[in-house]
Amino acid sequence: MFKNYDIIVVGAGHAGCEAACAAANMGSSVLLITQNLNAIAQLSCNPAMGGVAKGQIVREIDALGGYSGIITDENTLQFRMLNLSKGPAMWSPRAQVDSIMFPISWRRVLENIPNLHLWQDEVISLVIENKKVCGVKTKMDLEIKSKAVILTNGTFLNGNIHIGETNFKGGRIGEEQSKGLSENLKDYGFEVQSLKTGTPMRVDARSIDFSKLEEQKGDANPKQFSFLNLRTKPLQQRSCYLAYTSLKVHDILREGFSQSPLFQGRIQGRGPRYCPSIEDKIDRFSSKDRHQLFIEPESNYSSLYYINGFSSSLPLSVQYEALRKIEGFENAIIQKPGYAIEYDYFPPTQLKDTLETKQIQCLYFAGQINGTTGYEEAASQGLMAGINAHLQINQKPPFVLKRSEAYIGVLIDDLITKGVDEPYRMFTSRAEYRILLRQDNADTRLTPKSFDLGLASKERMERVERKKASCSQLVSFIEKTSAEPKEVNPLFEEKQTPSINQKTKISQLLLRPQITIKDLANNISSLNENILSIPIDIKEEIIEGAEIIIKYQSYIDKEQEIADKLSKHENLIIKDDFDYHALKSLSFEAREKLTKIRPKTIGQASRISGVSPSDISVLIIYISR
Repeated sequence: MFKNYDIIVVGAGHAGCEAACAAANMGSSVLLITQNLNAIAQLSCNPAMGGVAKGQIVREIDALGGYSGIITDENTLQFRMLNLSKGPAMWSPRAQVDSIMFPISWRRVLENIPNLHLWQDEVISLVIENKKVCGVKTKMDLEIKSKAVILTNGTFLNGNIHIGETNFKGGRIGEEQSKGLSENLKDYGFEVQSLKTGTPMRVDARSIDFSKLEEQKGDANPKQFSFLNLRTKPLQQRSCYLAYTSLKVHDILREGFSQSPLFQGRIQGRGPRYCPSIEDKIDRFSSKDRHQLFIEPESNYSSLYYINGFSSSLPLSVQYEALRKIEGFENAIIQKPGYAIEYDYFPPTQLKDTLETKQIQCLYFAGQINGTTGYEEAASQGLMAGINAHLQINQKPPFVLKRSEAYIGVLIDDLITKGVDEPYRMFTSRAEYRILLRQDNADTRLTPKSFDLGLASKERMERVERKKASCSQLVSFIEKTSAEPKEVNPLFEEKQTPSINQKTKISQLLLRPQITIKDLANNISSLNENILSIPIDIKEEIIEGAEIIIKYQSYIDKEQEIADKLSKHENLIIKDDFDYHALKSLSFEAREKLTKIRPKTIGQASRISGVSPSDISVLIIYISR
């Protein structure tokens, strides 16, 4: 019935979709297997993509030739660039998206890639021969052969849903759990643990009094995620709203603590530290009188609103009573309850830096199966797993991003060296080189690498080359050209910054924080003419990029210098069969951790918890010999 495939991808969430597309676009024949073809790329939690650090990841996925950014742009309800009051390293794009149309767009993409096929079924075990995966077995009693398998099972592995004292099996509410695969992998020596996550209720917009809420509009000039500039008409944005809990709401929620699976020990897995349930927030931050809630539209084709910040596993009656004490929700009607879900994951220290498992050759894990949380983190792992699975079966060198090259590199390095004991979420603070890893330069950083792999299109590469050339030309002009006092002093007076009394380089004037290139272009005719010569489709990016380079050049250079200096030891290779126990000068804990994790480089070894700087010094001396 089935031909032999190059790669089988299990699970069609964000990780699975990106993995299947990447491998297929690089030339592999791919079969994507999912339990329900009508539930592809679901936005199970909040109807949004991006955010702090997550937005950088989506732009990196796009720069590498993935689809998350393109599909987000097609279905954006509202766009905001977060952290604009801070430096450009912190700027993070975020978009509310249409949760009904987003999966439809993804299915359209999947079904238009010629060598990518879809199959509705459940994978219950793997076919493994001589420690190498050879295919999968399904619930329909099929055995399908392949050269590699990528598991992206999300929250479905032995998923268990909790609402108060009620609990039932499921991977998402309304969908069955996946049974058998965890047990199968345990038999092959994999360590399996459990985590917990949750999602808030969905409320009927017709029952919300928006006049009592604080409106939160999108950006006046909304940008987008994809570097391809595919948006052809102005974005019609929807507003989000702010609401707040109160002491009365907290008191009602506390009454349900005795029935909470979280506090009564029925949930064993740890939940996300940075996105806790409302009951967890009330317990941990008992001194706070209120908590902020974000009221977000789900779709242009639905009346549902998502109550961001009100995730709960409390009984439905308690959720309902507490919700109706929030101002604006006095008559609220819930269409879908909040719930917690506990599921299996595989500690990611069992993976190589390619996301291939150490135990079984050609088997890859991506997404929540690795202990991460968030669509963006999952999608980036799927993309990298798809790329590396294709490279592996074609006997080509692996594709690994360094911490100094991408947030995706930081994410994967953190997972495989440090592991997780709670759902992992990306933050800008996790990246040592965040001034190098900005959202605006993801394409110039990564598209050339992806183009060399045969993944990023020629169109993308040509656009990057035009962008680099135009930006370099503008920066050069600004650094060489001077402005007359009479040209800029009226502007400086308006901006309340000191005037100049002699010709001054434009680059020096731009170092003033309150002055922008656009400000100066309105007063300096030669600069304005230079900007007008830039192609219209990349003009805004060029102006923004040039301004960042000029204003922050010293910081960028310093960070690059540090990255280059550390790369000497960062890339010092450790052999796979290195005998750490033979080095008695290493601490006992270091010997244990290094033997278990098997770091590929000294840099990776230095980030393992329990491995001290003195241990690293010993390793460097020994390996250098």
